[in-house]
Amino acid sequence: MPEQQQWTIAATEQPPEWFTQAVKQHAPASSGIYAAQLLWQRGIKDHQQLAAFINYKAYQPASPFEFGQEMHLAIARLQQAYNIKEKIAIWGDFDADGITATSVLWDGLGQFFTQNTQLIYYIPNRLKESHGLNNQGIDNLAKQGCKLIVTCDTGSTNLEEIIYAKQLGIDVIVTDHHTLPTERPPVAAIINPRYLPREHQLFNLSGVAVAYKLVEALYQTLPNVAKHPLEDLLDLVAVGLIADLVQLSGDCRYLAQMGIQRLQADFQQPAAARRRPGVGRLLELCQKSGDRPTDISFGLGPRINAVSRIQGDASFCVELLTSRDTKRCNELAEVTELANTRRKSLQKDVQAQVAQKLTQLDLSTTSVIVLEDAQWPAGVLGLVAGQVAQETGRPTILLSTESAISADMENEYIPASSSPPLARGSARSVNSVDLYQLVKDQAHLLHRFGGHPFAAGLSLLVENIPLFTAAINQQLRQSLGSTTLTPTVQADLTVTVADLGKELFLELKLLEPCGMGNPVPKLLIQNCWFENSWHRNQQDWQGKKVQYIKTEFDIRDDSSRSAFPGIWWGHYKDELPIGRCDCIAELDYNTFKKRYEIRLIAVRPSVNSALNTRNLPLILDLRNQEHSALRTQHGLNAPLPLTELIIEDCPTNWDDLRAWLRRCLTASSSQQLAIAWSKPNLQPPNQIWLTLVGIAKYLSRTNQLVTRVQLLEKIGITDQTLLVGIKALKSLGFTVKRQDRYLQITWYPSESAENLTNAAVERFLAAVREEQFQRQYFAEVPLSTIVAIASYDNLV
Repeated sequence: MPEQQQWTIAATEQPPEWFTQAVKQHAPASSGIYAAQLLWQRGIKDHQQLAAFINYKAYQPASPFEFGQEMHLAIARLQQAYNIKEKIAIWGDFDADGITATSVLWDGLGQFFTQNTQLIYYIPNRLKESHGLNNQGIDNLAKQGCKLIVTCDTGSTNLEEIIYAKQLGIDVIVTDHHTLPTERPPVAAIINPRYLPREHQLFNLSGVAVAYKLVEALYQTLPNVAKHPLEDLLDLVAVGLIADLVQLSGDCRYLAQMGIQRLQADFQQPAAARRRPGVGRLLELCQKSGDRPTDISFGLGPRINAVSRIQGDASFCVELLTSRDTKRCNELAEVTELANTRRKSLQKDVQAQVAQKLTQLDLSTTSVIVLEDAQWPAGVLGLVAGQVAQETGRPTILLSTESAISADMENEYIPASSSPPLARGSARSVNSVDLYQLVKDQAHLLHRFGGHPFAAGLSLLVENIPLFTAAINQQLRQSLGSTTLTPTVQADLTVTVADLGKELFLELKLLEPCGMGNPVPKLLIQNCWFENSWHRNQQDWQGKKVQYIKTEFDIRDDSSRSAFPGIWWGHYKDELPIGRCDCIAELDYNTFKKRYEIRLIAVRPSVNSALNTRNLPLILDLRNQEHSALRTQHGLNAPLPLTELIIEDCPTNWDDLRAWLRRCLTASSSQQLAIAWSKPNLQPPNQIWLTLVGIAKYLSRTNQLVTRVQLLEKIGITDQTLLVGIKALKSLGFTVKRQDRYLQITWYPSESAENLTNAAVERFLAAVREEQFQRQYFAEVPLSTIVAIASYDNLV
C-alpha cells in the first residue's frame, strides 16, 4: 500500500478564441488560457453560463417555494407554532453539515422564537446514538413540552421514530438531503431536494442549504419580524456546503460564493467586533483567513467534525458558531482544536495498523476491502477508509469489533450492547462504485446500515463478517465483469515550474469554490526534481507535537532557475523519488506564510529520469587523499571533472549522504559524487564542552550575537549535537534566545540542582562521542558498503 496509481490526463478540447478572451476579462493579469480550457471542459460554453458561474451577481437563485406544497406546509406549521407560542426543538446532526444546519436554524428560527425557552436544539451523540431520530431523544423532548421537531440534515427515513413522536403529540418537519423513503412519512412537511428533478438548481443542496431555504421562506412570509438580515446566515451555509460531499453547482455554488464573502468580511473585523467570534478564533487557530474554500475544507470543516469523532457529543459546536461571547467562544474553539489534534493522532495510528493488515491481503483477488480490529476508535474509521479507498482504488469497509463503540452510520440509532457482539464501522467508495447499494444488497447479514453512494455506516454480528466479506466481494466482481479496479489520479493541465505563481493562481481561482463536479484543478509537472526536503510532526496550537507528518520541499525543472515551494501532507521526505520525476499537484496560497505553493497529490519517477540513463559510476572514492581539499578548493591539478559534486565534510549519518546522492540524480547534466573527506582530527568531548561554555560566557559578557553556523564551525559539531549542548547550557543558568538569524546567549548563574546539571552535561558528552564514532566510521567504511546502501534505497 499504496498500489501503483494509474495517471490520466483530462481530454483537452481547445475553446474558441472568443471564449478565451471572455475569460481573460475576468482575469486581466493572465492569459486566461488555462482557466478557459478548464471551464470549457467542464461544460461552461457560452457568455451567460460564464457570467453566472464566475460572478454570483449574474446568477438568479431559486425561490424557496420551488419546493412546492411541502414548503407551504412547513411554513404553515411554523406560523401556527409562532401564533400559539409552541415550543420547538431543532434535531440536528453531528457532522459539519449537520452542525451548521442546526446553527442556521438556531439563529434563523431564533428571530421568530425565543431561544432556550421556545426554541431548543438536540444533537445526537456520535458514539452512542449515531445519525437520525431516536425514541430516547424524542422522549426527552416530550418531557420538555416540545410540540414540534424540525430536523436538519437527517430524518427522511426515520419512519418508526416519526410515528412514535406523533403518538406523543409531537409534529415533525423534516429538512434533509439524504436518501428518500419509499413512501412519504406522516410528517407535517418533508423538504428534501431529492424530490426535485435531477437537473433542478436546488437538487444538490446539502443539509445546511435546505435549512437555509426553510428560514428564507419564513423571512419572506413574516417579513417584519426578524431583526437580523437573512444574509447573516450565509457564512454558516458556506461552511456546511463546502465541508459536505455535494456538487457545488446551481444554488449550491451561489450560496457558497456569497457565504465565503461574508466569512472573510467578518474575519477582517477586530476580534471583539466579529459577528461570529468562534468562527474567527477557529480560523486563527488553523492559520486561515476565510477567503478560500480550502480554508473550510482543510480548516473549519475537519475541526467541527473532529469534536463528535473524539468526544461523541458535539452540541457545544452550535454555541461556538453562534454565540457572541468572545471569551466563551475562544474557550470552545480551543477545545475544538485539541479534539482535532487528537483526531489526527488517532487517524495516523489507525492508518498504520490498516496498512499492516493490507499487507496480508491479495489485492489482485480483492474487490472490496473489509478489515476489522477490536481496538480501532469508531470516530476515525470513515476518514481512514476514505484514504485506503483512494490509494487502492477499491471500496473499503473498516469495522471496530469492540461492542461498546457505536456505528458511524446514517439514519439509525443503535444502543450500545455487549450481547450479541456487534462490529460497527464505516465504508467509503471510489471509482463510481455505488457503495450504498452494494451494502444494502447484503441487508440480510447486517444489523443496521445507512448512507450515500460514496459513504455508508453499518453494524453486523461479528460472526457474520467472513460471510459478509465474501458476499460483497462476489457481488462487486460480478457487476464489474472484466473491469479492473485501479487507483487513479487525473491531471487537468500540464504546466512547468515557471508557470507556477500568483498569475496562474489568480487565473485558476476563477473556478472557486471547487467541489464535486468542479474539482480543484490538478496540475501535471513533468521532468522535475525536489530539493531541500524535510519533514516534521505537526504541532498543535499549544506548540505540542502531533503524530501527523508533513513534508516541505522545493521543486525545480528546466523551465526556470528558481525553485518553487511545496508541501506533501501525511508523507515523509524519504518517500519523494530520487532523480527526475513527474508529479501531480494543486496550486495554493499559504495565508500563514504569505506565499504561493503547491500541494503534492501524486509523484512518480520520470521515464526520462537520469536514474534510467546514467552510464557512469555514481560514486568516486577520494577519501583521505593528500591535498584533495586544496585541489577541489583551488582547482590546482584537480583530478575531478567539473561535472562532479564533491563532499569534503565527513557525514555523521546515512541521511546526509543520501541527500548528496539525490542532488547528483536531480542535476540537469550527468554528475558523479566524489566523497573527498579526510579522517577527522577529533578533540576530547570534555574539551569541546569547555569550549562551548567558554564561548557562551564570552558572548554573555560582551553582549554579542552569534549565528548557529558560526557556533558549529567554531566547535566542530553537528546541529543536532549543538541542540543537546544548548540544553546543557540552560541547566547551568544560560538563556538562549533567537533574534532573526542570530542567537543571544546570556548567563544568570543559578543554584541549579547539581544532579540535573551533571545529567544534562553527560547527555551532551554522550552525543559528542556518538557523533565522533560516526565520523570515524564514515572515514573508513568501504565504498562497496556505500554503494550497497544506495542501491538498496534505489539511489543507483
